[in-house]
Amino acid sequence: MLKLATFCLVTLAATPALAAATDWQELAPGARARLITSDTIRNGRMLVGLELDMPQTTNTYWRIPGETGIPTQLDFSKSIGVTDPLPRWPFPEIDTSNGYLDYVYRGPVVLPVSVQAVTGGELQLTATLGICDTVCVPASATFSLALDIAKPDKANSIRLDQAVALSPIPWDQPGTPFREIRTDVTGKVLVIDNPDRSIDPATIIPDIGNPAVLFEAPQKSPDTAIWNLPLLAGADGQNLLGESIDLTFMTASGAYSFSTTVGRPKP
Repeated sequence: MLKLATFCLVTLAATPALAAATDWQELAPGARARLITSDTIRNGRMLVGLELDMPQTTNTYWRIPGETGIPTQLDFSKSIGVTDPLPRWPFPEIDTSNGYLDYVYRGPVVLPVSVQAVTGGELQLTATLGICDTVCVPASATFSLALDIAKPDKANSIRLDQAVALSPIPWDQPGTPFREIRTDVTGKVLVIDNPDRSIDPATIIPDIGNPAVLFEAPQKSPDTAIWNLPLLAGADGQNLLGESIDLTFMTASGAYSFSTTVGRPKP
């Protein structure tokens, strides 16, 4: 288990930059971050992103951190002329190497966000995240970046488009990815009925909107038509019936997400 360092939160701030990227800020030894944008508006929206430069031995966390991590949070609320941020989280690594379940990013990564933007706006981002090697350091960095729509940045556009390509999209294949998602009679097990054969069961990440509620790896029935995902021990008292749930998973053609409501157990 990675130990959370007890020293103070690292808080950094950058001055406004008239370019498609801020200066780099150090978050922890060997780990740095900056805010980037393509400075290109498409259908009223623009891609921006937090770019992290970390060694492969260092990680940060997905929006659901897992058992031992710190959730990554991106706050654009103080921006001017920039609204409706929609994070596009690249599919994370599912890490169980330390005996715990965590959802992580290792090494260099871009976390893209689609925003509604107008010419002359200014991005203000406060990012709060954990930077982990042998210990976990909580870090907070603030960035400011003026938008210059007249000068698109092709290099950052490529970085952002590549990151979006690694992010799950809503299921768009024929039919539904699962015939039914329900609870068992105890309310403590997520039952997935007749999953699409293209889905890798080891990659399923259920999200009921509470990062503290985690699930074990899927347990297949003998005929593989039913997958059971028990709640981890930390979710005592949680009943899944009626919960809105988002499932993220990998297939041979890429990452997808699917949202539904957990139904009643079968008689």
